[in-house]
Amino acid sequence: MTDGFNLAEHVLRAGHATPDKLAMAILSPTGAERWSYARLISAVRGAATGLLARGLRPGDRVLLRIGNQPAFPVTYLACIAAGLVPVPTSALLTAPEVTKIARDIKPALIIGGDGVPLPDGEDRILRAADLAPMAGLPPADWDRGDPERLAYIVYTSGTSGQPRAVMHAHRAILARQMMMDGWYGLTPSDRLLHAGAFNWTFTLGTGLMDPWTRGATALIPAEGTAIEQIPLLARRHGATILAGAPGVFRRMLRADWAPVATLRHGLAAGERLDPDLRRAWMQRTGTDLHEAMGMSECSTFLSGSPARPAPPGSAGYPQPGRRVAVLDDAGRPLPPGQPGVLAVHRSDPGLFLGYLGQPQDTADRFAGDWFLTGDLAVMAQDGAISTLGRADDMMNAGGFRVAPAEVEDVLAPVPGAGDVAATELAVPGGATIIAAFWTGPADAGALRQAAEAALARYKQPRDYVRVEALPRTPTGKINRRALREAHRRDRP
Repeated sequence: MTDGFNLAEHVLRAGHATPDKLAMAILSPTGAERWSYARLISAVRGAATGLLARGLRPGDRVLLRIGNQPAFPVTYLACIAAGLVPVPTSALLTAPEVTKIARDIKPALIIGGDGVPLPDGEDRILRAADLAPMAGLPPADWDRGDPERLAYIVYTSGTSGQPRAVMHAHRAILARQMMMDGWYGLTPSDRLLHAGAFNWTFTLGTGLMDPWTRGATALIPAEGTAIEQIPLLARRHGATILAGAPGVFRRMLRADWAPVATLRHGLAAGERLDPDLRRAWMQRTGTDLHEAMGMSECSTFLSGSPARPAPPGSAGYPQPGRRVAVLDDAGRPLPPGQPGVLAVHRSDPGLFLGYLGQPQDTADRFAGDWFLTGDLAVMAQDGAISTLGRADDMMNAGGFRVAPAEVEDVLAPVPGAGDVAATELAVPGGATIIAAFWTGPADAGALRQAAEAALARYKQPRDYVRVEALPRTPTGKINRRALREAHRRDRP
């Protein structure tokens, strides 16, 4: 890095060596839109030239309001190539939500796709469709510099409060190298099919940036593709790895489809992987599901992998090169077998620079040299880590702390349970109870019977509530905060 470093250049370096290779295909039941590495690189570097020609300068922030289309990753990389700071956001956000974000980040430009809500009162807007002709412009030079400098900003999903702007350095891409063997088992010959939308950060990293860094092929379903059609697309296009949230794999298992002969394994992240879902996938496909745990403030750092599968019931091992610990209340590493707060060492290259404009909140996330994830966990003797839920999701039952996963793992296998969640509900008198929520046709009696057979009395739900769907964040995680507020019992 003596001549400086640029995240986008790093991602596309392997593609320069294989310009005719398929970099990306957008799949639909009727065909595919194919992008070679040469086309991808021309689009990225040409767009970088076009953005600079509009008077933007390195360090300027660019708010991305682009839907599920290839323009999203192209624009993201173009900004970084030019030294601009992209702020990718979900197309699901409303105008008031993105107006607040625009006030926070003060973008020099907003790039908006058709039908995607834009901030109110803004006139610094470029249509996403106007980026395509920029591919023919001369390629911009890579804006190289200190790998510690700001590269991009993402927003937390806001499961336990207001979303916050998380600043990441160019070096963050280097941390993702630890996932190649520590989670993916990814090789240049792989064809990785990610079931998420382009504008989800999980897809952006695992589905696009990482395959491109390795010189592999990224496969993305076109907008509007039903999840049940993904196995068909995987078989038709020779996918070797499938990636998605656990809920995606659950829905695929409910559909009728023939085996995918080329499939080596699946990758799950975004929420906790139910052990029974993993077993069902293995029985159906003959391949394993490897889970990874990460967060907006850090790339994934804990996972199972083809070389070292996670022991049943655990989230896996710290990826090679990661320093991960379970801490006590005083911020000291705990020995195996003792639960505490999961933490990542400050030296990790994937760790964020901080929350934009919130230095105290940034400092509060650290205990000495350890970043506190907010997740409770316990480490086994062999280093495998089992998560026990978010610290702010932990339930209190008669003075005992109960993790939602302890209840959910018992209820999920009940036939007809559908999606399940457990959370603590406030009841009159200032007390709280454990409540279970489910979406399937099973009756409450079957769920109660399963809980009584497998859980200590204090861990058993006191209330069972069937709902049409579980509330989720834009990234697909169960929003227990919303469940607690919607179903609390201490209000008239």
